[in-house]
Amino acid sequence: MSTAELAILGGEPEFAEPLHVGRPNLGDTGKFLERVRGILDAAWLTNDGRCVREFEERIADLAHVEHCIAMSSGTAALEIASRALGFSEEVIIPAFTFVATAHALMWQGVRPVFCDITPDIHHIDPAAIEPLITHRTTGIIGVHLWGQPCDAAALTQVAKRHGLKLMFDAAHALGVERDGRHVGALGDCEVFSFHATKFLNTLEGGAVVTNDDQLAEKLRFMRNFGFSGEDCVAHLGTNGKMNEISAAMGLTLLDQYDDLISANKTTYQAFADELPSVPGLHVIQYPDDGRYNYQHVVAMVDEAESGLSRDRIVAVLRAENVLARRYFYPGCHRMKPYAAMHEYAGLHLPVTDDVAGRVIVFPAGPQLAPADVGRIGAILRKASDSARRITDA
Repeated sequence: MSTAELAILGGEPEFAEPLHVGRPNLGDTGKFLERVRGILDAAWLTNDGRCVREFEERIADLAHVEHCIAMSSGTAALEIASRALGFSEEVIIPAFTFVATAHALMWQGVRPVFCDITPDIHHIDPAAIEPLITHRTTGIIGVHLWGQPCDAAALTQVAKRHGLKLMFDAAHALGVERDGRHVGALGDCEVFSFHATKFLNTLEGGAVVTNDDQLAEKLRFMRNFGFSGEDCVAHLGTNGKMNEISAAMGLTLLDQYDDLISANKTTYQAFADELPSVPGLHVIQYPDDGRYNYQHVVAMVDEAESGLSRDRIVAVLRAENVLARRYFYPGCHRMKPYAAMHEYAGLHLPVTDDVAGRVIVFPAGPQLAPADVGRIGAILRKASDSARRITDA
């Protein structure tokens, strides 16, 4: 069954302009340009300027932590935090994550040991970690997927039991709180991404947040070549600093933080109301016991109910200019850099493999109105009906 055979309207796509997953929020561009003009007038473009310092203070307040160390990217933040924590030899991570989580380790000669995930919310499975721990294991990285915290309490118990460092990749989870615990204050440190696709972006950027004073000091040295003063190098370091214009974008969006969350929630709720009427699509729900950023609208596809595989649904939507995506497919353990290595060859993680083949992420955020979500639902219902008729014929 080709995409053409499943095109709903034929001819022109349903949406004239493409709807993207992670379309950048630009905020009040006038205020952003005012900040940029101030930066240019001051001729202070980088090296811990006023905008970066203010951005760090506001992110630390948002995450309820003592320290925020802004970085040039989320990947740089992962790499520097991993080195600052002393990760070496092997670190256990979920295979169902953006490949940067694994690359940040491998780039430094640390082997990621891929762990399976839970079937409900797709987080690293604490019960699957302990069988992977060896004398070479130095740490664990949990990943908060879809803006929902993973089981930090269980991971903390495992880490303490085995004397391991614990870090969280919180790229999806800025501003998230559950059961009174704020993302940012979990583990030894947490890493945020402010990439352009995040609802709060700095054009490109990231940060490490922590309550550990000594770790924070080390991270500040390491992101700036190890300098502790004008001509004093106190630590091995690199260039991982955030620049002033990136921080200016972050500050501009922080000014509109509540509006961004509200727009995300409105879009999410529209999908949560609409998609149950589509056979075989099951939306990942946000629990009632916390605060969330609602950046992602995620569903699992049941092909037996839908009549269409996840990949067919993605193709149908793309034909209508709805650029839904497979996420983290096919899992880091099956991506070429790792699958081609002897230690990963043939690695089977059953839950990861199942989820990677069925998860779909929809465009969301301020770019969509509730009526647009209704149009997307109509496309999906027609596609499912068409597929079942062809199957029954």
